[in-house]
Amino acid sequence: MEVSNQSAVTEFVLLGLSAHPKLEKTFFVLILAMYLMILLGNGILILVTMSDPRLHTPMYFFLRNLSFLDICYTTSSVPLVLDGFLTPRKTISFSACAVQMFLSFAMGATECVLLGMMAFDRYVAICNPLRYHMVMSKAAYMPMAASSWLAGGANSLVQISLAVQLPFCGDNVINHFICEILAVLKLACADISINVISMGVANVIFLGIPVLFIFVSYIFILTTILKIPSAEGRKKAFSTCSAHLTVVIIFYGTILFMYAKPKSKDPLGADKQDLSDKLVSLFYGLLTPMLNPIIYSLRNKDVKAAVRNLVVQKCLSQ
Repeated sequence: MEVSNQSAVTEFVLLGLSAHPKLEKTFFVLILAMYLMILLGNGILILVTMSDPRLHTPMYFFLRNLSFLDICYTTSSVPLVLDGFLTPRKTISFSACAVQMFLSFAMGATECVLLGMMAFDRYVAICNPLRYHMVMSKAAYMPMAASSWLAGGANSLVQISLAVQLPFCGDNVINHFICEILAVLKLACADISINVISMGVANVIFLGIPVLFIFVSYIFILTTILKIPSAEGRKKAFSTCSAHLTVVIIFYGTILFMYAKPKSKDPLGADKQDLSDKLVSLFYGLLTPMLNPIIYSLRNKDVKAAVRNLVVQKCLSQ
C-alpha cells in the first residue's frame, strides 16, 4: 500500500560531483580533452586502416571495429557527463536513461567479445600461418565481427528490459555521473534478485568466457613463438600480437582493479571512497578507448607507415 501511494519516477537526478562543485570545472576540461583525444585518435586509426590497401586484412578489420566501438562507447556517456558538470540540476528522463544504459552496456559487452575474436585471429596467424587466409577469409571474419555486435546488443536488451520493468517509486537520485545500471537498480522499490542473477550470468558469458579464451589462445601463441629458432623470428612474431595483448591487459586489468579493491569499513571515509569509486568508473570508460589508438600506432610498424603515407599524400595534394 505504501508503494502504491507513491508516484512513479519519470526522471532521475544524477548526483555526479554536486557535493564537490569546485572540482566540476577541472574535470570538465580533463574529460573533454580525453574525449577529443578518443575521437581524434580512433578516427585517424579508422581512416588510415581504410585508406591503405595493405591494411585491408582481418586484423585491421577487427581494429576498425574496435576503434568505432570505442567512439560509440564514449559518445554514449561522455556528453551526458560534460553536460552534468555545467548544469546545476542534473536530470535525465526515464526513457533517456534507459537508452543510455542500453548503449553503454551493449558497447561494453561487444568489446569483450571482440577482443576474444581478435585473439583468435592472432592465434590462427601465428600458430597456423599456412591456413590463415583460408580460415580467416572474408566470409569468416565479417560474421565474427557482426556476431560480436549482435551478442552485445542482445545481452544489453535483456538486461535493460528487465531493469525498466521494475517499479521506481521512491528516491530518484542516482549516485553517479551517468545512468549506471547498478546505481539505477538500487533505486527500484521491488526485488531485484532476478536482475542480479541475470547480470551474474551475463558477466560469466561476456567477461569470464572471453578472458578464458584469450588466456588459452595466448598460451598456444607463446608456445609457438618460443619454438621459433631465431631471435629475430620470435621478435617479429610477438610484435604482431603485442599491441592486442597490451590492450587486453589494460582493459581487463582496469576492470579487476575496479571490482577487486577492498571497500572501506570506516564510515568517515565512506564519502571519499564513494567519490573515488565514481571517478575510477568514469576514467575506466575513457582510459582504454584513449590508449587503444596510441598502442596500435606505437607498436605497429604497418600503422605507422600508413600514417606517414597518408600525411605525405595530404601534403602533396596541397
